[in-house]
Amino acid sequence: MTELAQKNKKLVVKLLGCVAFMSLFVVALVPLYNTFCEITGLNGKGTGIVTDDRPSTIDTDRLVTVQFITQVNPGMPWSFEPLESQIKVYPGEIKKVMFRATNMGAKEITGQAIPSVTPGLTATYFKKTECFCFNQQVLKAGESVDMPVAFFVDPELPKEYGTITLSYSLFNVTQAIEQAELASK
Repeated sequence: MTELAQKNKKLVVKLLGCVAFMSLFVVALVPLYNTFCEITGLNGKGTGIVTDDRPSTIDTDRLVTVQFITQVNPGMPWSFEPLESQIKVYPGEIKKVMFRATNMGAKEITGQAIPSVTPGLTATYFKKTECFCFNQQVLKAGESVDMPVAFFVDPELPKEYGTITLSYSLFNVTQAIEQAELASK
């Protein structure tokens, strides 16, 4: 093998290594970002699954309006919407709402929803006990699914906050997963 061919072979191996690293980084980016936001409280990220932290009392002296907003990453052929645009809840009361996603594309797509709560200071008081955002959603072409979110607003929410907005951004992670699987082989 000539010296030029050996250099080219080394270059190809290095470039493939870079592609594998970038693919793994893309797959890891969403969980890393979520962890960072949960630790720092930035971007309206609250905590994840709540099990033992459920309130023992319900504050029936006030109602909090919870609004639901969704958006789909450009170029992703899905529709994604809440079945209710807003509800009123008593702090401490566990509520369940549904979101519907439909894959309008011609092939199977994996989506990942990233939640955000605004105002940002209310994120620590908004507790999800069940959420489709904890897992990736795989939909075949033309398939629809109704996905639940169960939550409560902590009764310790300061009284000046009467409205909380839960927003989801939906991203297509199909290609990142495929690249990570190829890189791991």
